[in-house]
Amino acid sequence: MSTTTLTQVGTPVEVPSAPPRRSVVGDTLIVLTRELRPTLHDPFSVVFSLIQPIFFLALFGPLLAGNLGGGLSDGEVWQWFVPAILVMISLFGSTTVGSNLLFEMQTGAHERMLVTPLARSSLLVGRALKEIVTLVAQAVVIVLVMLPFGFRLHPGGALLGLVLLAVLGVGISAVSYALALAVRNQDWMFWVVQQTVLFPLMILSGMLLPLDGGPGWMRALARANPLSYVVEAERALFAGDLTAAPVLWGFVAAALTAAVGLAVGIRSMRRGD
Repeated sequence: MSTTTLTQVGTPVEVPSAPPRRSVVGDTLIVLTRELRPTLHDPFSVVFSLIQPIFFLALFGPLLAGNLGGGLSDGEVWQWFVPAILVMISLFGSTTVGSNLLFEMQTGAHERMLVTPLARSSLLVGRALKEIVTLVAQAVVIVLVMLPFGFRLHPGGALLGLVLLAVLGVGISAVSYALALAVRNQDWMFWVVQQTVLFPLMILSGMLLPLDGGPGWMRALARANPLSYVVEAERALFAGDLTAAPVLWGFVAAALTAAVGLAVGIRSMRRGD
């Protein structure tokens, strides 16, 4: 800490100066850099984590050709399915942010972060952005793999699609963070809740199979699922239809998820200090 020298009755007196003002953006970058460091030292883990999404593409893709109207070409099937797979990758990454927090609480790393002057919100957002950086790398690999199979890339729509996933990922990561804090003494509960919630959300978003022919109660639940609006927005964006109505509703759903998630996450962190 810097000091300022004052003179009082002829005697120099050192008075501590005010601490420098911190920026939430700067704090977030510090947390992001810290979270990315292990990934940069082990880049193969990013590629290895693509095994499950590639299995979904390889196994669900051929089945979808017979379930999306029958007259669609392979390229059209991939235009429907590949954006949903990118949402899935983002969902898997953001919902596991809490598991990383549980590990840090067990090792004492989280407590050391709390005594730093970093803004509490930066701890949430920095961890979430790490997953977005990983998502971008994985998205590039998925798109490059699918281009020879007829998938068409619209760069502008793809960029906006990644921005949309970043907004959604911040909100879901914050909820995952809050869940980890709530079950810190029973960490096995984290995975029970995560798995119980994750797969119904995926199925009821129309991510893997279309819900148009489903029962009425399932379609009603899908309309209440914010993830379904994001999936439809991603499909429109990756198709290059930037002004479609689903795009607007997708950003609204993602923004509301981010707002609620950050509010819950920051409150849980402050209560857990």
